[in-house]
Amino acid sequence: MEKVLVIGCARSGYWAAKLLNKKGYDVSITDLRTIGEKEELESLGIKVYDGGHPDFLKDEYWSFIVKNPGIPYSNPFVKYFADQGIDIFTEIEIALRYPIDFDVAAITGTNGKTTITTLVYEILKEDTVAYSCGNIGTALSEIVYKHENESANIALEISAFQLLGAPSFHPEVAVITNLSPDHLDYFDTLQDYYDAKNLIYKNMKGDDDWFLRNIDDETVMNNLKEINCRIVDYSLEKEADLMLKGDEVTLFGEVLFNKNDLKIVGRHNLQNAMIAATMAYKLDAKVSSIRKVISSFEGVAHRIEYVDEIDGVSYYNDSKGTNVDSTITALKAFDKPVILLAGGHDKHTGFRELEDYTDKIKKLITFGETRNELAELKDDSIVCEDMEEALNAARKLAEKDDIVLLSPACSSYDQFKNFEERGEIFKKLVRDFNK
Repeated sequence: MEKVLVIGCARSGYWAAKLLNKKGYDVSITDLRTIGEKEELESLGIKVYDGGHPDFLKDEYWSFIVKNPGIPYSNPFVKYFADQGIDIFTEIEIALRYPIDFDVAAITGTNGKTTITTLVYEILKEDTVAYSCGNIGTALSEIVYKHENESANIALEISAFQLLGAPSFHPEVAVITNLSPDHLDYFDTLQDYYDAKNLIYKNMKGDDDWFLRNIDDETVMNNLKEINCRIVDYSLEKEADLMLKGDEVTLFGEVLFNKNDLKIVGRHNLQNAMIAATMAYKLDAKVSSIRKVISSFEGVAHRIEYVDEIDGVSYYNDSKGTNVDSTITALKAFDKPVILLAGGHDKHTGFRELEDYTDKIKKLITFGETRNELAELKDDSIVCEDMEEALNAARKLAEKDDIVLLSPACSSYDQFKNFEERGEIFKKLVRDFNK
């Protein structure tokens, strides 16, 4: 029986361990934190080591390692095994080891991934068995564990971290939405980050596989490698396979939907909808289903999400704005004065690009680990310790018709478990204003 070590028992590690156990591997799992599912995993025969990584695990022979994608390869415990030449995978690779009748639409890029993934799923489930998973919250290994005998379409949000450990990954249709600096706390260089994104189409071949190419994004175009499958160009500005023709979005001349039917705001969301419609179309969604979902879709949680209006002030939760480019996109979505709440974990990408958009910010209120660096963007910035203090400051300053926008331009790990927790706390704090 082959022995496998899983490092990290978050969602991906938990389901990878269960899937490998189900397939007959001798599985051990380790985590620095306490593993709440320890009793369940041990009842299945999985060896669990929590509260730290015991040194004796280094002396065992492992057929391969599965690591949580968020743990960097520079982590000393992970690096030890990498230096021994042991294969280190993410759970995406584990899920793909088994014969499954899944067609995959794979979405990566710096921004827009979750909106597109959710929209693809919503369209696909109109006509087919469909699941959404990956970086969006559900592990692909969980889908395989529960549904491996089904035929299904998969809308998969996949991160650069996940792609690095999935050498067999082969979607039927894929996109790199856009590229801008991000995750330099994880990657040694910006080019390493861009190269990881390009792994999404590495195994795609022939006319049956489609790669959607964003010809409006100069960084994407400058960083693409050799592509061996069918390329479908898309643009909001130019003639392309997928394009805006008047008010209509067309694919190879066929009308997919009318842009005026789209409820979510901003040109970035029009582009997201174009991509999602095309990916669903490739996986045999009906055009009628595309139009139905496009006209009813109201967006995803934590992405320019309307929360409430209090005393004429509108509050928006953009907790998923974890980098500068996404915060710029959020600012561009509003025509009214914006009081911006920003700050969080430092990913070492800098905030220089925001300087060109400070005219859209009525008042900048910063918090968290990066509060002082962000505050340098505007002379009259307000510096706070945490998000609650920042929100209270915004409430005192805000006037009728103002927008209070949480769009941190940073990840959440300095003060929160993840961006979802940050966003949910923000929404609760706002709604408590009415109590």
